[in-house]
Amino acid sequence: MLPLDSADHANLQQLPEWQAFRLAVQDASFCTDELRLLEAAGLSIDLSAHVTSPATRAAAAALLNARGFDVARNALLTGEHVNRTEDRAAWHTMLRAPEPIEAVAREHQRVREFVQQADTQGQWKAVIHIGIGGSDWGVRLATDACSGGGARRALKFVANIDGHALEDAILGLDATDTLIVVTSKSFTTTETLANLRRAIDWLTQAGIKHPYEQVVAITARPDAALALGIPSHQVFEFWDWVGGRYSLWSAVGLPVAMAVGIDVIEGIRAGAAAMDAHFAKAPIAENAPAQLALAGVANRSVLGYGSLSIAAYDARLQFLAPYLQQLDMESLGKSVDMAGNPVGVPTGPSVWGMPGTDGQHTFFQWLHQGTDGAAVDFIMCREADHQWTEEHAMLLANCLAQRQTLLQGTSADVDRASLLAQGMAPDTAEWLSRHRKHQGGRPSTLIVLPRLTPHALGALLALYEHKIFVQALIWGINPFDQWGVEAGKKMASGILQELHGQAPNAAHDLSTQHWISVLTQGH
Repeated sequence: MLPLDSADHANLQQLPEWQAFRLAVQDASFCTDELRLLEAAGLSIDLSAHVTSPATRAAAAALLNARGFDVARNALLTGEHVNRTEDRAAWHTMLRAPEPIEAVAREHQRVREFVQQADTQGQWKAVIHIGIGGSDWGVRLATDACSGGGARRALKFVANIDGHALEDAILGLDATDTLIVVTSKSFTTTETLANLRRAIDWLTQAGIKHPYEQVVAITARPDAALALGIPSHQVFEFWDWVGGRYSLWSAVGLPVAMAVGIDVIEGIRAGAAAMDAHFAKAPIAENAPAQLALAGVANRSVLGYGSLSIAAYDARLQFLAPYLQQLDMESLGKSVDMAGNPVGVPTGPSVWGMPGTDGQHTFFQWLHQGTDGAAVDFIMCREADHQWTEEHAMLLANCLAQRQTLLQGTSADVDRASLLAQGMAPDTAEWLSRHRKHQGGRPSTLIVLPRLTPHALGALLALYEHKIFVQALIWGINPFDQWGVEAGKKMASGILQELHGQAPNAAHDLSTQHWISVLTQGH
């Protein structure tokens, strides 16, 4: 694997197309009388609340062409080695392809047969899923979002190394009727393996003679799982070309199928495949992931918005924000381009949020009147899956109102006149109207699902995956590695040895050394 140099991949700031895009965005404004609506895989994506102009749209298309959008998109979708720093593909789209390669089809069938056998035989009242990061968030999100038909089994999650996580998971469970599912791509993840050991201890203490027979492993290292004694028919494989944060589409979805049905995980894959087809074929002007990416780059790198808030107006999407937080920030949290040079512009935003309307009573004050502001992705479902139609109407009204207020703001003159009409003194009305003013002019996207079905959820997640890929392409960074995670993990391993009384193997700053000394007193 040879590194790229500047001749292979131009730095973003060196591109005249970037300079033209930047200037066009700076000169553009919000066009509140123009509806910018895209349809993709059953979703409606409303981009009307972003700055735009004919010049920005022309410059955006030129920028993507300068970055080789068509070639890069094809390379991603056909399994070329787009992850250059690790010299491998990022072929997660193959995991949900209608006609996948043989290895993928085999594992899908094995998962299907395992779940169907467990259902037919009435096995396992509970499942404990052990995994962290990309091995955890997707399973949580899919299970919570698609459990409207009722859960077939209790599904508990253990991610954090904190012992309280396992204690909470096993509380009230019957060890003899509990399946342990451990998910780790490398099968070396410290937290996951430590929690697996504790779960095995729990099974053993409950009198289970062969505890590993109650363990399913999902990994790219089946040899490591087999070495522990997990039966081969309970070891499911995915591959090194599947990033952890892109792995829900693989056998990693098995706990979802165990909890809410195999049809759910297959529906999620089908929705993602539909979005893949849209991304593969739609021209730039109509390509929803590409247009979302361009808006995101404009907001972050030109207009200076440092964060993106996810406001999903559906309580079942409570795990969407942390799922997208990992997907986006682990992918786009980079500061050097593919040639190893500084990008030179702000890249990936911080991603955060919670479902509406809870968020309105938590952080929307900051969104509306704070000095920084943030771009917001509003997500809502046209139809509810419950009987309370008035409450659903209230939910949608809040979503639309918050978005409009962020865009249009409020008028101090109108507010002042209203206060005066209520009999308030002029000086007081003038003073209070300044406090009540909403500046407006803050960008947002509205994504509308017909209903929260597995298909719609899969399409939504794939929309964000491809959006992130296009943003990375524009910035010239690799969205498929995560070297920033590794340094801290290596350091933690060394500090753990010191906490166990072994000799230090690294120099520490004064504060870290102080706390190691405090924590090792008496050892």
